[in-house]
Amino acid sequence: MNRRSFMQVMAGVGAVTGFRVPLAKATDYRGKLFVFVQARGGWDPTSLCDPKTNVAGEPIINHWAEAAEVRQAGNIRYAPFAKNQAFFDKYYQRILVVNGVDAQTNSHSAGVTHNWSGRISEGYPTTTALLAAHNGAGLSMPYLSFGGFSNTAGVAVFTRLNNPGEIRNIAKPELLGGDSTRRPYFSAEDWTSFTRHRDKRMARLAAAPNLMPRDARNRELYAAALDVDAAEGLRSFADMIPSDRELNQVEEYGLYRSSLKRQAQLTVLAFKAGVAVSADLFMGGFDTHDNHDPDQNWLLGNLTDSIDYLWDYAELHGVADRMVVVMGSDFGRTNKYNSDLGKDHWPIGSFIIMEKNQGWTNRVIGETDELHFAYKVDPTTLQRNDAGGTRIHPKHIHKALRKYLGVGDTANSLRFPFNNTEELPLFS
Repeated sequence: MNRRSFMQVMAGVGAVTGFRVPLAKATDYRGKLFVFVQARGGWDPTSLCDPKTNVAGEPIINHWAEAAEVRQAGNIRYAPFAKNQAFFDKYYQRILVVNGVDAQTNSHSAGVTHNWSGRISEGYPTTTALLAAHNGAGLSMPYLSFGGFSNTAGVAVFTRLNNPGEIRNIAKPELLGGDSTRRPYFSAEDWTSFTRHRDKRMARLAAAPNLMPRDARNRELYAAALDVDAAEGLRSFADMIPSDRELNQVEEYGLYRSSLKRQAQLTVLAFKAGVAVSADLFMGGFDTHDNHDPDQNWLLGNLTDSIDYLWDYAELHGVADRMVVVMGSDFGRTNKYNSDLGKDHWPIGSFIIMEKNQGWTNRVIGETDELHFAYKVDPTTLQRNDAGGTRIHPKHIHKALRKYLGVGDTANSLRFPFNNTEELPLFS
């Protein structure tokens, strides 16, 4: 958004697309903070958290298994691949792995929708959106999105935060680039004149009778935008954002690019400032139909390295003890290589859920066989039950997350129910 557009918005309804006008002080919220990390394209769980070695008489499933064995950190088995050892050895005590999650599709669009909303067809919001709607009411941008699937179904508004410099402009429109060290964009006289006309407009709007509900709501939002305390968090966040030179730079490998560390950096700062409670982080490139091993090696390594950075940066800024991290992908990769040394789409995937100091971590739920076909589990004990068990689907993950994170019975969640879906005790 350029400055002229912003000024037009300020003179009009007082809202910016993807930006909610604050209705409460940003410092009021002290609950949990939520990060969902989307590995777009289909990661390979058999080279991550559901390791598979080769089976005699079957095609090779993993080349790393020709010379190495599966490793284990605590109760979690992992593949000796990429940067897995450093990640799992450091974080196994705050990790829950759910293996054998059936996305029921090999289609990217359906897989993305299913894994991040819990429903294979469109229309349901992300759990990130439900959490923002419940916990972030009144915050300026409660739901951050850096790409990927961020459907809100109308329960919340997400903010694309790909250009942090724009936040400075929005938070401090009176300054050039939001920078107090540079010559102001507006002179003091001009800014005084603008605010005087704005106040007159507010007084006129406040006196308008018999408004329709939507107009009355817009008036409420506009009035809130003029409250000095209401914008405190947003201005604080703008002050926290490092210069472009100090922000984490995009990392590259061949044609692949990752801005995950920068996304993590901005998310933590937004959490600290109190302007956001949930975020969708995004990294693409995992659709490795050729050159699978070298590419997934870099992609998975960058992913786990970035999550390590997220936790360390959250510790530095005092929000790590409140943070919940959920990692997943569209689906998995096939249990064999194709003629281009790649792997194709496979419906069975995994989720990794992280939180500090919880009794449900250092565990693996769900199981697949030696060729990465999913077993059923007993919905009560979560033990393998081939005869009377249930197959784990993304809806089970999201239903359990909704309940554990306190939004299972909210009005918004009840509008988008998971009917006829067992409640798996993932967090018991």
